[in-house]
Amino acid sequence: MLRNQLYQRQEVSKLCDRLAEPPGLLIVVAGPRQVGKTTLVRDALTKFSRERFRFVAVDQPDEARSHSFTSSESDVYEQDASPRDAAWLVRQWQRARAAAREATDGYILVLDEIQKIPRWSEAVKGLWDADRAENLKLHVVLLGSSPLLMQKGMSESLTGRCELIPVTHWSFLEMYDAFDFDLDDYIYFGGYPGSAKFIRDEPRWRAYVRDSLIQPSIDMDILKMTRVDKPALLKQLFHLGCGYSGQLLSYTKMIGQLQDAGNTVTLAHYLDLLGHAGLIVGLQKYAGQQHRRRASVPKLNVLNTSLMAVGSGYTKAEAKADRSYWGRMVESAVGAHLHNTGYPDCALYYWRESPHEVDFVIERGRKLTAIEVKSGSTSGHAAGLDIFERNFGMCQKLLVGEGGISLLEFLSYPAEHWLG
Repeated sequence: MLRNQLYQRQEVSKLCDRLAEPPGLLIVVAGPRQVGKTTLVRDALTKFSRERFRFVAVDQPDEARSHSFTSSESDVYEQDASPRDAAWLVRQWQRARAAAREATDGYILVLDEIQKIPRWSEAVKGLWDADRAENLKLHVVLLGSSPLLMQKGMSESLTGRCELIPVTHWSFLEMYDAFDFDLDDYIYFGGYPGSAKFIRDEPRWRAYVRDSLIQPSIDMDILKMTRVDKPALLKQLFHLGCGYSGQLLSYTKMIGQLQDAGNTVTLAHYLDLLGHAGLIVGLQKYAGQQHRRRASVPKLNVLNTSLMAVGSGYTKAEAKADRSYWGRMVESAVGAHLHNTGYPDCALYYWRESPHEVDFVIERGRKLTAIEVKSGSTSGHAAGLDIFERNFGMCQKLLVGEGGISLLEFLSYPAEHWLG
């Protein structure tokens, strides 16, 4: 249940600031499914009068009817059921242009799920360039839940024309402030706001995560939007990754556990797709030379620990009772936090030279931090941190958990806060 009815993510203020400026760049709001991108933009739009914006939901023609705005405002929400193609996009843009020419304070056009329009980025490029030539006071906000396709469109056609506002999984502090999650709630149930209301009914919660989060993320955001020759293999890899989150697993061993696995190149590509969808990443080993990083055994890490919990077969109480498993959940929560709050500015790795290891390494420019996570009864300084520093030079060394920085404190700050 929502604890704070007025809770808004910090990206709302950032978007409002951009919309208050003269139009200079397309604004792209992108991130995984069900992390609140549409809600975030709607919250920002409440700061403007209804005459100043138009919200077009590409994939939901009747979305206006379900919005909390009053019925008198429904005309600013597009309900056209015609095919979503470039011609349709031009019509929506022309309506916004007409309104912008009449408005004294400018106008805002929002296009939700833009990646579902074929060749969307090319059409947007032409329309946007024409607006700039006219110096039209029209802000355009593009939303998408397929980060890979959004990035592809931005790099292929919209280079230099857009500003990205990334929206990722909710942090511990956000889930605490909005839904009163405690630390154990966050480790097990993760950071999906839509699932928070179901956590006291765990079977219902698991069904929601499977049916409303995992399945659409794979089927709609990957398989429908990207060429995947072996869909069943990608789904197997997802479940394998959830089961091995927090552990190193070579591609050779993956092939041994997957049916029709093909080759390592295919698995690496599919793991990359899962990462871009905000599901699982395969962290590379930190090394001084780039080619040695690419050739390393990946360390799997879910980007939302609910993905790990749902497939485990454990209830929350059972997961906590298994100290080894709970330790992997804690480590996965730390890895997800570092990735979600650090990307794309901070690079995230692990390091291992048997028998020594460092759970996570974050790097930005010349700043380097090595992090060891302790969740069991053992405490004290981890030897791997000293060996790592001996190999790579002076760095920030952090022990998180027993004997070091508390997990609650660590999860309360973004990745860059912990950089040396």
